[in-house]
Amino acid sequence: MDNFFTKAFENMSDRDRESFYKTVFLNDRSEYAARKRVEYYKRVLRHMGKNVRIGVGVKIENPELISVGDNVQICDGATLIARPETEIVIGNNTVINDRVYLDTEHKGGYIHVENDVYIGTGTTLFGHLGLEIGDHVLMAQNITLTPYSHKFDDPGVNIIKQGGHSKKVVIGRDSYIGMGVCIMYSGDIGEGSVIAAGAVVVKPIPPYSVAVGCPAKVIKKREKTL
Repeated sequence: MDNFFTKAFENMSDRDRESFYKTVFLNDRSEYAARKRVEYYKRVLRHMGKNVRIGVGVKIENPELISVGDNVQICDGATLIARPETEIVIGNNTVINDRVYLDTEHKGGYIHVENDVYIGTGTTLFGHLGLEIGDHVLMAQNITLTPYSHKFDDPGVNIIKQGGHSKKVVIGRDSYIGMGVCIMYSGDIGEGSVIAAGAVVVKPIPPYSVAVGCPAKVIKKREKTL
């Protein structure tokens, strides 16, 4: 071997070496690196509670706009992007699973996740004009929530240039969102509701409903038992 990378490292500036070491620590699976990740994010996040674990390959943009509560897990490959003039707030006892993608997307947008929430692997959530997820919400794998709908009325103008509709979306407390569900900009989920796997939610779902299909339709109500 010609020690190409050893020589490259030796020729790095101090700033480049710091970037190199940061990359190593953010992606190393040792317990020592895990502790150092927590120490680092404790310094740069707006707020970071107790007993937080941050996995390898996590990407966090604008950490000064992100708050994380106690007993939070941000698992491997997760991405949290808080655009300028936005914020992400993660409540206590919450799990952000592997490869979850959170993005506030637009100025004025935000994502607020309350306490005891589980967000499953591969889920993508945008907060264009606000996304609020209540306590005890359970979200399965590969869910997509995009609170934006493109306009396409004028065939003489490229769709990408026509803008669209957006609004705040609320996921009520104690809801269960099944695997592969797609939630659109008008798809508020009422408290205690269940959305079946693969459903496409295009309008509000009332509290304590069970909804299935594409588009999602309420098939029954959840009743409390004595």
